[in-house]
Order: sequence, then structure tokens, then C-alpha cells
Amino acid sequence: MLRARLYSVGITLLAIVLTGCKTHTITNLTPAHQPRNEAGVYHFEVSWSSRQQSIRTNSMKPFVVVGEEFYPMSKTPVVSGRWEAFVPVPTTQRELHYRYKFDYEYKAIPAIRNDSKLSPPYSMTIIEK
Repeated sequence: MLRARLYSVGITLLAIVLTGCKTHTITNLTPAHQPRNEAGVYHFEVSWSSRQQSIRTNSMKPFVVVGEEFYPMSKTPVVSGRWEAFVPVPTTQRELHYRYKFDYEYKAIPAIRNDSKLSPPYSMTIIEK
């Protein structure tokens, strides 16, 4: 009886720990469909939030990843936690598959460590005018 109760409590605690570990949220703010523009450059925007207190926020380096190309992003001037980039797309291309990658440092013992998070894949369709 006691053994079954301890097993039940252990499973419950494990479930709480595993579901509570997600500390980072990457939110894609780029529209899934954009009209083709003559310049061939498209605006990408993403939001990042984290409950991890040890992240060194000044070390954050986000990218838009298209195939093997990495396009650096910059902070938006007004809203914190938002990043943007302008990505060139060839005029022959109608769909673009991409991800966001965040490289950063965090405080650890005995020294600062590096980490990164990768978003799920997204796609953007370019609509002909």
C-alpha cells in the first residue's frame, strides 16, 4: 500500500517537473502570406520570452534560418522581446521555408555557458499581385 502511494506521488512529481520545464517561447509574427514586392525583400518578425533568469539578455543573437543561410535579426525599437529582419527572396520563388534560431549565453557555475533554441519550421507563401 505504501509502496503504491509512493509510486503514485513519484509519477505525479515527475509529470509536474517535465511539464514545467518549458521556459522559452518563440512566437512567429510573420504573416504566412505576403504579396510579392518589387524589391524582393520581406519583413520577418518574432517574439521571444523566457522564464529562465540566468540568461544574459545582452548576449542574445537571433537569426532567420532559410536553408543553410542565417540572416541576423535586430531588436525592434519599441517593443521588448521582439526581433526583426529583412530577408531577400528570389523572384522565382513562391514559397519560403524558414525557422528562427536564438543563440545566447547564460550564467552557470563555474562559468558562463552558451545555448541556443530553434523554432519549429514555418513557411511563407508569396502571392503574385
